Amino acid sequence: MIPLTLAEVAAAVDGRLTGGADPATTVSGTVEFDSRTVGPGGLFVALSGERVDGHDFAAAAVAAGAMGVLAARPLAGVPTVVVPDVQVALGRLARAVVDRLPGLTIVGVTGSSGKTSTKDLLAHVLGGLGATVAPPGSFNNEIGHPHTVLRTDFETRYLVLECSARAPGHIAALCVIAPPSIGVVLNVGTAHLGEFGSRCAIARSKTELVQSLPADGVAVLNADDPTVLAMAEATGARVVTVGRAVGATVCAEDVALDDAGRPSYTLVCPEGRSTVSLGLYGAHHVGNSLAAAAVALALGMPVDDVAAALGTARPASRWRMEVTDSDDGVRVINDAYNANPESMAAALRALAAMAAGRRSWAVLGEMAELGEHGPAAHVEVGRLAAELGIHRIVTVGAAARAILDGAGGVPVSDVAAAIELLHGAIRPGDVVLVKASRAAGLERVATALLLRSGRTVAAGTSK
Repeated sequence: MIPLTLAEVAAAVDGRLTGGADPATTVSGTVEFDSRTVGPGGLFVALSGERVDGHDFAAAAVAAGAMGVLAARPLAGVPTVVVPDVQVALGRLARAVVDRLPGLTIVGVTGSSGKTSTKDLLAHVLGGLGATVAPPGSFNNEIGHPHTVLRTDFETRYLVLECSARAPGHIAALCVIAPPSIGVVLNVGTAHLGEFGSRCAIARSKTELVQSLPADGVAVLNADDPTVLAMAEATGARVVTVGRAVGATVCAEDVALDDAGRPSYTLVCPEGRSTVSLGLYGAHHVGNSLAAAAVALALGMPVDDVAAALGTARPASRWRMEVTDSDDGVRVINDAYNANPESMAAALRALAAMAAGRRSWAVLGEMAELGEHGPAAHVEVGRLAAELGIHRIVTVGAAARAILDGAGGVPVSDVAAAIELLHGAIRPGDVVLVKASRAAGLERVATALLLRSGRTVAAGTSK
């Protein structure tokens, strides 16, 4: 974060200083809500959760070097900025920092699937233009969003943020904390359908991003998704369309997959043409990379430089299409961070392409937060797996069993049972996809498959 005195912090969040806090003390380190990560010069944010109350760790944070604490109540002997609502204050502090960085370009990314991969691509590509900050993993909610903003400093030129929502108004609120000048909408699917109730409601939520853009901003819209394309009517910003659709501003021609399922294509845009060869797995990354390309081009990056940067990108967030070849010849695709019908379909298509004659396994768990639409959505996943010719389907947990109503396969009760089954059945040359919503914990299946051959892999790497 940029250096701020405790007095400036208090003014930004409409708080008051207590606990002997010196108004002139400068916060020069990071802002953290985990007391274990606070370093010298930092600011500790005492959030209260269901299991843990951050106020209980405030003294330890100061002992570790924090200059002060953002808290909801005075804390004896602890320099504190007291506010009515700590989470709201965190957002206000982030906005205060943004307002002090006039040279900062903020890019917001939303969509039912692909946000994290696109964010990672953008962070990689824009890094070639200047210092870029982006969230690790999926820090995309009302806490992770401002936390990422507060990692910026006077050297930062680009801030890439995921914008997630679980209810109407969430994305609009995130855009108040960090107003984007460029907004990317990837797709409107059925993730969180149980919370929103309909795709129309989800679409309205995603539209909040483009509605927040200034008149001199840029809205990057997926021309292959009619619902997203219609958002052009909701923004006063300049619209750039991306996709394979005829007439898209930035499009992909001659798309092909190599033997490992990695896409290549010709990037075509008003600035020219260039060949892109991605190091990411799955045809769905064509659309993600086009969105990243459109942003970079709008910021003045030459088309050949954009293509080259896309070609050097690798998975940066764990458990998202991490592809690893075990020492005994089994290819493991760990895509277990999250799942919804659209991302599940993309992963299954990637599995089919990557297997290319080898025996394919889909180890699938529940897609959560779909409400009453969940059972039918799981059946459709099974049907797609059958259409794609996936050789073996294993469902993990009771909720995922509905997948087998659309395809043949084997149900198992839990992760341990899945590992036991696979250890006895997979053989060299097999390709195994592991995917489910986060709560299912299926990354443990992928880890077990690699450990059986003595192979371990760091997040975001592949062989």
